[in-house]
Amino acid sequence: MNNRPDEEMDQQIIENAAAILQHWCHKEAKDNGWWMSIETGLDMTGKRNMGELLCLVHSEVSEAMEGHRKNKMDNHLPHRPMLEVELADAVIRILDIAGGYNLDVPGAIVEKLEYNAQRDDHKMDNRREDGGKKF
Repeated sequence: MNNRPDEEMDQQIIENAAAILQHWCHKEAKDNGWWMSIETGLDMTGKRNMGELLCLVHSEVSEAMEGHRKNKMDNHLPHRPMLEVELADAVIRILDIAGGYNLDVPGAIVEKLEYNAQRDDHKMDNRREDGGKKF
């Protein structure tokens, strides 16, 4: 990485904050029994059905879309828009999965942000061109 010292510090802060959030999200889920087999009581850390877990993330994103489409407030946190709460649910699920499978999502976030900042197809001039990414 050819970053300035302040950029490296910002990246470390972001990675540390995301790691703390990942740990917290997974701990809450684990403490509430989501990583324990209902049938056997066995620890399912690293053994839950990944397809099912990813579909649960997708369901939160779909609920966010529905809340946005209908301009709804959330049922459980009525002072917040449903879009906001369901996006939070998606992030919580993603970080829980990462914790349950010991994935370095915080490190990947920092690296992906750095990569995306350098991508030609993310630069405004290239996005304006025919065939450029419009969204």
